[in-house]
Amino acid sequence: MPWEKKYDEAQVLERAMHAFWARGYKATSMSDLVEATGINRGSIYAAFTDKRTLFVQALRHYDKLHRAGYLGRIAAKHAPKDAIVEAFVCAGRNTGRDGRPAGCLLVNTALEVSPHDAEIRAYVGACVREVESFFFSMIEAAKKDGTVRKSVPSRKTAQALLGLFLGLRVLTRSNPERSAINAITSQARMMLE
Repeated sequence: MPWEKKYDEAQVLERAMHAFWARGYKATSMSDLVEATGINRGSIYAAFTDKRTLFVQALRHYDKLHRAGYLGRIAAKHAPKDAIVEAFVCAGRNTGRDGRPAGCLLVNTALEVSPHDAEIRAYVGACVREVESFFFSMIEAAKKDGTVRKSVPSRKTAQALLGLFLGLRVLTRSNPERSAINAITSQARMMLE
């Protein structure tokens, strides 16, 4: 008799994502994943083969919701220059005090797993380049609407904003002083003046 799934895969990925996000890849055991997802070890192996495969799928799930979806929502709601600043403001709020894990699963993965796994390094690198592209496209649009000076170098500024943004995401993981978060956001704002 064929094996039949008795759970919602999206819900399992969401719960696994939160487990990996909170603990990191290495520190998240199969027992942690069983507890987090609510499905037994055999079902996890049957559906995802192994911990790494589940991690990669959870990482892709995170990227879809918390990077692509997040930046898409910000771009839709705000004028281009304001969208850049809002990305920093929202990222600065995620210090783990709202029930979600602190920081960013993609950045955490870049630091923990990417140095040892070429496939994951390539995936995270592509996601990071998408964040830079978001900043670049918002700068270009802001130049067109006159809220950013034409003399601002779009690519270099997008790269510098990316560096600040990634630094902010690392800091939020360690629960920094609010003044450090505000300083990074202020610096991003000044780069667009």
